[in-house]
Amino acid sequence: MNADSRKGELADLKAQLRQLAGSRQPGVEDIKRELYKKVISYMTIGIDVSSLFSEMVMCSATSDLVLKKMCYLYVGNYARGHPDLALLTINFLQKDCHDDDPMIRGLALRSLCSLRVKNLVEYLIGPLRSGLKDANGYVRTVAAMGVLKLYHIAPSQCTDNEFPAMLRALLLNDPDAQVVANCLCALQEIYTAEVNVSPETAARDREHLLSKPVIYSLLNRIKDFTEWAQCLVLDMVSKYVPSDSDESFDMMNILEDRLQHTNSAVVLAAIKVFLHLTISMADIHQQVYERIKAPLLTLVNSGSAEQTYAVLSHLHLLVLRAPVLFSNDYKHFYCRYSDPTYVKKLKLEMLTAVANETNTYEIVTELSEYAANVDVAIARESIRAVGKIALQQYDVNAIVDRLLQFLEMEKDYVTAETLVLVKDLLRKYPQWSHDCIAVVGSVSSKTVTEPKAKSALVWMLGEYAYDMPDAPYILEGFIENWIEEDSAQVRLELLTAVTKIFFKRPPESIKMLGAALSAGLADAHQVNWIHSSMEWVNRYLFLL
Repeated sequence: MNADSRKGELADLKAQLRQLAGSRQPGVEDIKRELYKKVISYMTIGIDVSSLFSEMVMCSATSDLVLKKMCYLYVGNYARGHPDLALLTINFLQKDCHDDDPMIRGLALRSLCSLRVKNLVEYLIGPLRSGLKDANGYVRTVAAMGVLKLYHIAPSQCTDNEFPAMLRALLLNDPDAQVVANCLCALQEIYTAEVNVSPETAARDREHLLSKPVIYSLLNRIKDFTEWAQCLVLDMVSKYVPSDSDESFDMMNILEDRLQHTNSAVVLAAIKVFLHLTISMADIHQQVYERIKAPLLTLVNSGSAEQTYAVLSHLHLLVLRAPVLFSNDYKHFYCRYSDPTYVKKLKLEMLTAVANETNTYEIVTELSEYAANVDVAIARESIRAVGKIALQQYDVNAIVDRLLQFLEMEKDYVTAETLVLVKDLLRKYPQWSHDCIAVVGSVSSKTVTEPKAKSALVWMLGEYAYDMPDAPYILEGFIENWIEEDSAQVRLELLTAVTKIFFKRPPESIKMLGAALSAGLADAHQVNWIHSSMEWVNRYLFLL
């Protein structure tokens, strides 16, 4: 639609709406509905239809709920950007706030509070006060959130008219659970914002909100709330400090069935409360771990990947605190083919954390399967996980055998990660050098391209030169390619390894050492290391 045709279309709509305003002929409501739909569709796709504001307001005098909803949607969209036009809506919105239909009263009040025009705040006070006292629960629900909107527009007028006090009264006495939930949400946000204005008042109000009567009132009605409201209540309960252990047990008894809730957010919120209530009771706290384990493990294997990740993140913290508790449930953390990468990585961390003497073999066997995964990132992480378990001194013999099998897979990234881990293992367990070096010596240096893997291989060549007959000649190949080597880390490791070999096998390595030192002297980044290496060589020659 070009600009001229759009203007013509809007002019036609304006004329038709003006003609229908105040008309009571049969079928006029259906015609209005079609015109309203067209206006809303234009507004939705970004066409400016604010020029129809007066006509839309004039046509709003109807008892048709659908027309009312579309009119309120239109008014709410343009009122904030056109404060002068918003003034035109005040009369009909205030009138609708006293309509016989509670749905229209609620919708009108919501639209009135959504205008968010500071100059029109005075027109909100009366309808809001009436809404909070309305006989219908829906209207009170809307009014509770309306108080929050009023606070964001004019905080002083909100508090001066004692709207927070009215919300506190509804919080304790209103029979409608949704009204109570909205009051709680509004009060929490108001008190949070009030901290910047009056910290002492905000602290006093929050203390009242976290008082025993309020907490017990909410807990006794928690089954009546929606899932969202239950999470809100449980979050507030987690900040409450019980007076004694009996009170803690009473609260946990009330919330016991929340641990079996179908919604994962409710379960996690309830677990947070249980952990908070028992933080100062070590024995009970451990029993809580036992109690919450089953619900969490159930949630891990149900629901979406996003939910699984959220639950696993909570479980991960618990596993780090009490790994023994989950040591027999390690199979719940096995990766499934359909798991996304971020879930698999977290599961690998969990498997590493729960590994102990009794389950190491099974976990390492499972991790070894992942080393052949088509996802390179997961294959790398699984090899690192095997190495972490080995460094924890669990069944090192079997783990070393697994790592050496990885070197036979002839995949560059598997070889690279394995070489790094073998180096770390040899530093901690030098007694395994004979088995490891025999396999490492068969690795072709040409297939090792990653800097960390090269550094690990060069370190092993220098450290175990006695056990690797070809070590000097392999290093010689690295030195010949000194200029092509981009990694400073590899060059540093080469200088160190060549110096080590010179002390162990001087006749075979003296030429190589000279070449390495010459190449290093030409490298500005390595000057300090060259001088250090030359100093050790000079000392050795002096002793000879």
